[in-house]
Amino acid sequence: MGETFHIISDGSCDLPTALAQEKNITVVPFYVSFDEEHYLKENVDIAVRDFYQMMVDKKGVYPKSSMPSIQDYAEVFRPFAENDTPVICICITTKFSGSLQSAQNAKELILEKYPQAQITVIDSTVDTVLQGQFVLEAVSLRDHGVSYQDTIARLNAIKSTGRIFFTVGNMEYLRHGGRIGKVAAIAGGALDIRPVITLKQGEIFPSGLDRGRKRTLKKVMNLLLEYLQEDPLGIDNYSLVVGYGYDEEEGIAFRDQALAALHEKGYAIKEIPVFQIGATIGVHTGPYPLGFGVIERGI
Repeated sequence: MGETFHIISDGSCDLPTALAQEKNITVVPFYVSFDEEHYLKENVDIAVRDFYQMMVDKKGVYPKSSMPSIQDYAEVFRPFAENDTPVICICITTKFSGSLQSAQNAKELILEKYPQAQITVIDSTVDTVLQGQFVLEAVSLRDHGVSYQDTIARLNAIKSTGRIFFTVGNMEYLRHGGRIGKVAAIAGGALDIRPVITLKQGEIFPSGLDRGRKRTLKKVMNLLLEYLQEDPLGIDNYSLVVGYGYDEEEGIAFRDQALAALHEKGYAIKEIPVFQIGATIGVHTGPYPLGFGVIERGI
């Protein structure tokens, strides 16, 4: 049976290329630049690992990201419009990027030529590896035979449950990017003070400060446990992911600690995927973001 509809996401979803291909997801990449002149397509012109390596090697250089263009989206939408294949396009939270607006404008362009085309653009209200999990939930709904309209309704129903709990290596990139002035202001110039941050309903909120990596990661873990305890659904109804930046070993070790902590609380969870946070968010966090994404499952 051919697919009943096709799933597209912008590059903020940070799904490994091989996994996106396996699940038949089309990814429209973001761009990244280290000099504000030459923009490289993420995972096309520059690998995520190389992006982080450049950040680590070039301290004091703050890369910038740029969203996919209207043209980028239109080129991706066109073949599906021609083949009468409905499309769901899932974009990064609109609070962080105009990617969704590019997609909407591209949809209008396509509809002028293909008025019968079905293109639904969804604001995921999340980003990075949790956006990836949200996209995988869309795939799960599609592959379980859920209809196009019912899949859209279910995705819109679960997205408000999405949470990202994370910390960073230091304040430098957040402060430079002006992303979370409140957090940077609280911390001031204090030695080795690092923030713990929650993303919910599309926005970032400060969730505490502490000294050193171990203590901030413990706070991140506690935020996850508190969120799961508040909810009557139980962990089986949630999709959980660990996201890391430059340091894969640290990401895997953190996942193992998380599994141990969850088992201690009586949660029977066997595995948590570990995915690399891409350049779209990495430009704001620096090379060492680490944390969890959690969202209610679609099915």
